[in-house]
Amino acid sequence: MVKRANRKPSSPTPSRGVGSVRIIAGRWRGRKLAVQDAQGLRPTTDRVKETVFNWLAPYLPEARCLDIFAGSGGLGFEALSRGASWVHFCEKHPAAAKQLRANVDHLGAQNAHIDCGDALALLATAPKDGPYDIVFVDPPFHQGLLEDTLAALDANHWLAPNACVYVEAESDLEAYQIPAHWHCHREKRAGQVNYRLYFTEPDH
Repeated sequence: MVKRANRKPSSPTPSRGVGSVRIIAGRWRGRKLAVQDAQGLRPTTDRVKETVFNWLAPYLPEARCLDIFAGSGGLGFEALSRGASWVHFCEKHPAAAKQLRANVDHLGAQNAHIDCGDALALLATAPKDGPYDIVFVDPPFHQGLLEDTLAALDANHWLAPNACVYVEAESDLEAYQIPAHWHCHREKRAGQVNYRLYFTEPDH
């Protein structure tokens, strides 16, 4: 239930079905951001985020990040809060993308870009602004999007040398194909979610 208490003018406008995600650490630690209740949108839990960003801590400062299937934007905003230099969000659902823009404005984040469009369509061509150091891949479950997404990231030069690719997938999808020169650095399971961090081999 959304409380009807008075809100600061700069906060995103609440609406029916809106929840929130919390930024765990960094310059925006403790800030809550509104999230649209869109079909298939499944924000990463605080427990998982804390683990993932512990894994990523050495690689985040000044990193260029891509949050594909951004949804709530919880992963991308956490990266910005912890020192990433740039985050490109991609989200197909119009209401969720609009909320991402509102949250960017709410935080005063100048180093973020929002794409409202299909993730695979975006990845079908090479990036216009250069490759990314960290990519967050958290597609809607049970839609068969994961392998095509990973292949497109690799084939179309979205990844910088020694890039980190975080993948969140349904727990019953225990095996999926990754590019041959990637290797799994860390992996864990939490409830119905498997999450893994991959590194690309240097100088590929």
